[in-house]
Amino acid sequence: FADEVTRVAREVGTEGRLGGQADVKGVKGTWRDLTDSVNSMAGNLTSQVRNVAQVATAVAKGDLSQKITVDARGEILELKTTMNTMVDQLSAFADEVTRVAREVGTEGRLGGQADVKGVSGTWKDLTDNVNVMASNLTGQVRSIAQVATAVARGDLSRKITVEAEGEIAALADVINTMVDTLSAFADEVTRVAREVGTEGRLGGQA
Repeated sequence: FADEVTRVAREVGTEGRLGGQADVKGVKGTWRDLTDSVNSMAGNLTSQVRNVAQVATAVAKGDLSQKITVDARGEILELKTTMNTMVDQLSAFADEVTRVAREVGTEGRLGGQADVKGVSGTWKDLTDNVNVMASNLTGQVRSIAQVATAVARGDLSRKITVEAEGEIAALADVINTMVDTLSAFADEVTRVAREVGTEGRLGGQA
């Protein structure tokens, strides 16, 4: 009995080899109860640790569909609750980021923001970064659209003033230059038309 209990305790508790069971032939009474208790403890610990490992492995592979479902109490229950909460938060984070990316990047629906409850640390930073990106893009595209709409309506007084970098900044510069060029063109045409058509001064050129 002592040898079997020691073996299982060493395998599970020291060597981390799960799944072991004490096999003591012919014991009865208290010794049978003790053997059953040791085996129950080892069996519970084995199923709990393996379930935790299964979920942790799934998360590491990007699978957020799995949860720890094994019965547990005490600190193991706390670990189960923490792991399941983590999976829920990661899933909510992934869903929100995907939604905003789809709305802005694929569907062209601007103004969306990721809203992930209860996240902190790196996950909060990532959420904030996604929201800043979406907000900046929304402001830039709407400013460009506003100026383009004004030009289409004959209003050449508007310019793109929103802060931008990279290709968005280059696009803003091109559109602002276009507005300047169109404004100068309109001024010249108006001047010549006024000189010739209103003031009767011929020979003017735009």
